[in-house]
Amino acid sequence: MAIIDILLPKMGESVAEATITKLVADAGTDVDADDPIVEIATDKVDSEVPAPEDGTLVEWCVAEGDVVQVGAVIARFDVGGEAAGDSPAPAPEAVPTPVAPLDEASSPSATVVEEVMAPLEGGPARKGPSGRFYSPLVRSIAEKEGISMAELESIQGSGAEGRVTKKDILSFVKGRGHGSLAATPAPESIPTPSPVVKAASAATSLDGAHEIVEMDRMRKMIADHMVRSVQTSPHVTSFVEADVSNLVQWRNANKKAFQEKFGEKLTFTPLIAEAIVKAIRDFPGINASLDGDRILIHKNIHLGMAAALPSGNLIVPVIKHADQYNLQGLARQVNDLAARARAGKLTPDDIAGGTYTMSNVGTFGNVMGTPIINQPQVGILALGAIRKRPAVLETEQGDVIAVRSMMFLSHSYDHRIVDGMLGGSFVRRVADYLEGFDPNRPMEG
Repeated sequence: MAIIDILLPKMGESVAEATITKLVADAGTDVDADDPIVEIATDKVDSEVPAPEDGTLVEWCVAEGDVVQVGAVIARFDVGGEAAGDSPAPAPEAVPTPVAPLDEASSPSATVVEEVMAPLEGGPARKGPSGRFYSPLVRSIAEKEGISMAELESIQGSGAEGRVTKKDILSFVKGRGHGSLAATPAPESIPTPSPVVKAASAATSLDGAHEIVEMDRMRKMIADHMVRSVQTSPHVTSFVEADVSNLVQWRNANKKAFQEKFGEKLTFTPLIAEAIVKAIRDFPGINASLDGDRILIHKNIHLGMAAALPSGNLIVPVIKHADQYNLQGLARQVNDLAARARAGKLTPDDIAGGTYTMSNVGTFGNVMGTPIINQPQVGILALGAIRKRPAVLETEQGDVIAVRSMMFLSHSYDHRIVDGMLGGSFVRRVADYLEGFDPNRPMEG
């Protein structure tokens, strides 16, 4: 008999902890190797931790709702046979929840969908002046309840090393609401949270018939991030129509040869991504974020493209260093993200660190939209459906009407730091690159 420790696995460079959402296996039950024993959630993805091998789950060292550090012991496991040593078993790789296939059909709008917000930066800091660590769950509750850092520091924590747990902060909120605990005034350096407007009660049909659908955890996160983004950034949207006939014709003529030569499927996504990256180079102020009253201009271009989950929720894989790839490289990155999304192998790092996002409302047959900014970014570009329609062309013999492939680009931007000149010029430049696509371009270009 050999008792080993099961550790919370590392789920990416940017993830330090996770929340225990469900204990799948009960203590004392026999489980097979690779069977899921616990479900965990980070700010980015949900995952399962599998059993390292056949054996018996002896005991749980955590409970549902606990926030656990990567590498911490979450369970004790009896693998049977002779002891394999005193060192704990290596942490199993987390298996992300499978996501919906990205439709890579010939439709120009089949590879990118609506945006999902990355975790919003801001709110209480991870560590207070005392050096005490605060988990994302505690910080989220504090921000929603308008609890200042000074108040957080005053709460007596019951967790390890005096950490504030969910139970501690909820007790504080309850006592605060009954007036038993006086709220400590927030220091001037900590901005007072904006008042939260209580949502109106849901209307019901006259005959009382309706269906109640409970939000899952990710939908709640998305709803919260959408509201917080709109409350954080004054949104402005500029629209441009682009004639992409040359691009469409070139792609249709070369997609078969491209796949045969490079082993990669050529969709419209890398072609549009290429134009966006070029425009960001021309207007680096779009590739930015805001830190207080400082504007951070990011040197690297990490381009997010949104994807749908089977539940209908949304997620944004990121093409890291998109500015360093040629067309073949962008196609490879897009296809890799799509393939790993279909296989359920996206990691937290795959969806972290984006500096600008593209979204495609055209996948729903929409010609334009007004996307919500993916905080803490300052801009997001929505791609409308590419449709053939009559357009006026200027020729040496005069104006003529011809059938052209047209699309709308909708650029939403943060008006705190991006004015109309920059926001409008950027989306116009993207359209210029798409319209100026060389119909004689070699595939290697």
